[in-house]
Order: sequence, then structure tokens, then C-alpha cells
Amino acid sequence: MKSLRNSVQLIGRLGKDPEVKAFNKSKKASFSIATTDSYKNQKGEKIEDTQWHNIVIWGQLADVAEKYLKKGMEVCVEGKLVHRNYETDKGEKKYLTEINVNDLLMLGGK
Repeated sequence: MKSLRNSVQLIGRLGKDPEVKAFNKSKKASFSIATTDSYKNQKGEKIEDTQWHNIVIWGQLADVAEKYLKKGMEVCVEGKLVHRNYETDKGEKKYLTEINVNDLLMLGGK
């Protein structure tokens, strides 16, 4: 059975075209996807709640993302949550949560 520890699956739409960086022996593609849930409040009004997720893809899947993924496309990603932090030039500490993708499925256009 596949490990369920630190596993996440999301279906959402790309907020922008992937940003691709090449390194010595690998590539990294990064972009964000939006997932939207909806519910009705006490007044019966439909409320939509959109969450944005930072996505990171490495290696051959990054090549696929660079070639085929465009803003607005719907994708399914499977991977793990990664929390990291860094310091800006001004000395501010920033925290970031990303999904490091193991598998990608393209579901369609806009």
C-alpha cells in the first residue's frame, strides 16, 4: 500500500503559466493552483471559498509542465506537503508551504 504519511491530492486550475528554472542536471517548474469549495450560509446564499496552493515539480514532470500546462488549465496533482522558510534581503523571515509533486494529471483546458 502506498504510504499515506504526508500525502496530498488536489484538483484545481493554474493561476499562471509554470515558471521553469534549469539547473545542472534537472529542471524545476513552479506555479499555483486554485481550489474552490462552495456552501450555503444560513441565509441560503451560495458562498465560494477559494484556496491557493504553491506547486513545485522536478525532473521530467517539470518538462511536461513546461511544454503543456497553461494558465487556467485544470490539473490533478499528487505529492507531499513541504514547509520551508527563508530570509529576505531586508532580514525578514518568510514561511512557505508547497506541494512537491510526484504525479500529475492534466484534466482539461479552461
